[in-house]
Amino acid sequence: MPSRQEHLSVTTTSIAGRATAVAARATDLSKVYGQGETRVIALDRVSVDFGQAEFTAIMGPSGSGKSTLMHCVAGLDSFSSGSVRIGDTELGSLKDKQLTKLRRDKIGFIFQAFNLLPTLTALENITLPMDIAGRKPDKQWLDTVIEMVGLSGRLGHRPSQLSGGQQQRVAVARALASKPEIIFGDEPTGNLDSRSGAEVLGFLRNSVRELGQTVVMVTHDPVAAAYADRVVFLADGRIVDELRAPTADSVLDRMKRFDAKGRTS
Repeated sequence: MPSRQEHLSVTTTSIAGRATAVAARATDLSKVYGQGETRVIALDRVSVDFGQAEFTAIMGPSGSGKSTLMHCVAGLDSFSSGSVRIGDTELGSLKDKQLTKLRRDKIGFIFQAFNLLPTLTALENITLPMDIAGRKPDKQWLDTVIEMVGLSGRLGHRPSQLSGGQQQRVAVARALASKPEIIFGDEPTGNLDSRSGAEVLGFLRNSVRELGQTVVMVTHDPVAAAYADRVVFLADGRIVDELRAPTADSVLDRMKRFDAKGRTS
């Protein structure tokens, strides 16, 4: 939303330098369910970096391992072998309480379901994670985020008084408000119409370009993936390709090529 750029009072001088750093890294990551004949390899020795101040989309057919990869890297699910790091922190070495604190302090989440508390206002939902942690929000940053997602006139409204697109804007603002090191989105526009979905994706892209945020998003939609800086493709639990500066057509073409090889069936 270029018309709002002049309202974003945030320092961006360090963003370019951050772009070469790694926000999260998976190395030889495997996830296995079951044993014997019921054994399923959801992730098969996956290694991937997610750069700071970069928007990455993860794509693949149902059962390819894309959501499993995100959940393991985000600390929402355990993994069988390999390693995951968020910044300098190795997730496999953390106890449950430490992992909970890391998710609360360093990671933001946006899901297909909005996960808003119906009795709280939009503003209260946005600041809820920080309230639970006993932390006061950075007012300037909070104002910047609220302005970016266009919620200034809706802060006193409860979820039932907001459209689906507005509720997802609240979820985006909630994820951004605590200045996490990385934001993970699991089909964040799956419950939205095309117009609302495009708005939310635009907010995520702007948070990367203007605020220096890092975003990793699982999606099945080539149009949604085209908002990212790069797309990582999974099939059968492995990374099979990567595409930078994607367009909807180039993503769709790449997916069709996988289909032709029988790799995503």
